[in-house]
Amino acid sequence: MSKTWIVVAESARARIFSQHKPRGPVEELQDLVHPASALHSRELTSDRQGRTFDRSRQGARHAMEPNKGPQEVEAEVFAREIAALLEAARRRGGLDNVVLIAPPQFLGLLTGCLDEQTQKLISRRIHKNLVRHSVDDISAQLAAPD
Repeated sequence: MSKTWIVVAESARARIFSQHKPRGPVEELQDLVHPASALHSRELTSDRQGRTFDRSRQGARHAMEPNKGPQEVEAEVFAREIAALLEAARRRGGLDNVVLIAPPQFLGLLTGCLDEQTQKLISRRIHKNLVRHSVDDISAQLAAPD
């Protein structure tokens, strides 16, 4: 019997479901929340950006731009948490297939955080935000053709 995990996620919440056979009932296993991802940028940063000297002009200083915004950093932290959970389940032999349902940006982030063996278990990717939808809506989306 094949065990499929369906991960329905966004940057601040993820719901994990299991399905033991195709088109079978979907059972919710976990509901994960990452409140820091939902905070406004000003609530995630503590002070002004760092400052640096400009090499081309003597004495000129300017603010350093961060590579990623605070919300992007928190979304990545959450994606790594979800990835670690999936990898642990794979190592225990608890899953054979993974279906990922998430908005495109978070889907890419989550996929990039998975190790190679877990990525090979992904049988389907759905680019939608269904994290606040009912189990029936999610089941209907799984039954719909790509």
